This record gives sequence, structure tokens and C-alpha cells, in this order.
Amino acid sequence: MKKIVSIVLSFTLLFTLFGCSNSKYTKFSKSFLNLFDTASSITAYDTSQAEFDKKYNKLYGEIKGYSELYDIYNDYDNIVNLKYINDNAYKKPVKVDKRIIELLTYGKKAYKITNGYVDIAMGSVLSIWHDYREKGESLPPKSMLTKASEHTDINNLIIDKENSTIFFNDKELKLDVGAITKGFVCNKIYEYITKNNVWQSAVISLGGNIITIGNKPDKNDFVIGIENPNSNEYLDKIYADDNTSVVTSGSYQRYYTVDGKDYCHIIDKNTLYPANYFKSVTVISSDSALADTLSTALFCMDLNTGRKLAEKYNIQAIWLDKNDKITKTDGVKSAK
Repeated sequence: MKKIVSIVLSFTLLFTLFGCSNSKYTKFSKSFLNLFDTASSITAYDTSQAEFDKKYNKLYGEIKGYSELYDIYNDYDNIVNLKYINDNAYKKPVKVDKRIIELLTYGKKAYKITNGYVDIAMGSVLSIWHDYREKGESLPPKSMLTKASEHTDINNLIIDKENSTIFFNDKELKLDVGAITKGFVCNKIYEYITKNNVWQSAVISLGGNIITIGNKPDKNDFVIGIENPNSNEYLDKIYADDNTSVVTSGSYQRYYTVDGKDYCHIIDKNTLYPANYFKSVTVISSDSALADTLSTALFCMDLNTGRKLAEKYNIQAIWLDKNDKITKTDGVKSAK
């Protein structure tokens, strides 16, 4: 029986997050569902609805541009995006937008950071899981996954920065940037808002990848509530000052059920099957791309290995294991 559940927001902004008596600014918020295949929201303090709407529309346009460029499933008129690259880059080098060069260059860095646990060249395997998950009827045969995994060498992704081209040295190589894209774009959003002086106090959520801009108008930190998959209570509440990213990878966010067993969307490169160490892993960092990358990597490795990786890159993390035990790094700033 087909059963696909997509929990689109990994985090909940606490009601008190935007409680402020400063009469000059009011909290405004808008949500959208059509970008990055997930639910997202933009929330900010501004002087009026009209001012917020004007700024929102410009920012939405920026995000939409990234969503279309980084889309691996859909074509768009006059846009050379990742789907076009997947379909054509094995034939000859494809001229691309510099934003694609930047993302894929970071993707290679993410591979090194995580010792291969996050691999944007895993598309041939992940596309099989995507298709089977959409049908929701069965698991892909191991032989099919093993054969596809022969075409996941990231060294066959050739990035020519000087000429702004991408080439695949394997005609069956496919890219899947889902483990890094929203965090990477959150960094770009932060840059856009701060460089253009759009807002001094805002919270952006791309499918639950959260980044804060500034503090609340009363100068207090934001508070981010992390979803507990087992109850309506928060797993934790985190203080977040300016440029704090909070990203969760979870088995409950997107999965399907076969013969009574749930299979999540996060695939362990070592087994070619869904990772099964934790229910969720949350990463807190001032670098949203790094937080996105490491939340996936930590989800796919045992706790001790994950703690060493978290320490190496000076990020904070919260693990919820299969038995509902919570483990935190020492630097997590939990709100009372």
C-alpha cells in the first residue's frame, strides 16, 4: 500500500519568538509551497504590510531563480538547470550559470567534509529510490542499486570554472543536490537581505532549513522550536542570534511504507538503503550550507563517528536515536 508522508517543516517558530511590544515594527509572514518541492516561509518585522510585501516579492523572485536552476526534475524555458545538465552533460561540456558552478563546487567540498557520506554524484541511485517511493509499492532490487552505484564517482563531475561549463565523464552519472541545496540557498538569502538592507529582523525557512537575520527588535535572540516526531511537545528549543542556521534531517519527514515498515528518503551511501541510525539529527551552525550537509552526514553514521565530525567542524548537534534517547553536543544553547 502506498503511504508517503512529507513533513514539510522540521522546525516550528515559537509563538513567543515574535512577541514584541515595539510599536514601530510589526511581524509579517508569508508561506509558499511551489519552490524546492517543499513548504517554506518568510517572516520579518517591517513598518507596514505594503513594505513587507514589496520586499517579499523581490526576495521570492531571488529564491525562485535558485529553485529553477537547481531543479533536477523539471525543465524551464530558456534555463539551463540541473535537469538539463543531467540529461546532456555527458555529450559535451554544458555552459551554465555561475550559480550552478558555485553549488557544484560546494558539492565537491561537501563530499570531502563528510568523507563521502554526502555525495551529489549519487543521483543514479537516488533517482531509483525516488521512483520507487513515488509508486509506494515495493523496494528497489539490490542488484539495480548496486549497478547504479557504479556510476557515482564524483571525480567524473568535471567543473570548468574558467569557462563556466559542466561535463560528465560518465554518461550514466546523475546529480542530486538535495542534501546541500536549501542550506546553500539560505546562505545566499542571508547575503541578499543583509547586503541590500532588506530587513534587520527576520527568519527564513526553506523546508525547515532555518536561518535568522538579526535579532528580535527588542534585541533578544529568536527561539526556534525543534519538532519532536513522537509528540506535540518540542524536542528542544534553541536560542538563535543573528546568522544562526538550524537544520534537521529526519526519518519521519519523507518516507513510504512497504509491508508495514517505513523507509525514509535519506540513503546511506555505504548500504544503498535508507539510513537507520536515528529518528532525527539537528545541526546548529553559522553556516547554513554546512549545517545542511552535516545534518545529512550525521544521520547516516553512528553517534561516536558523528560526534567527532561535529567537533571537527565546530558545530552543535542534537541526535534523537531509534529508542528516543536524546544526545546533545555541549554547546547547544537550549531555551528554558
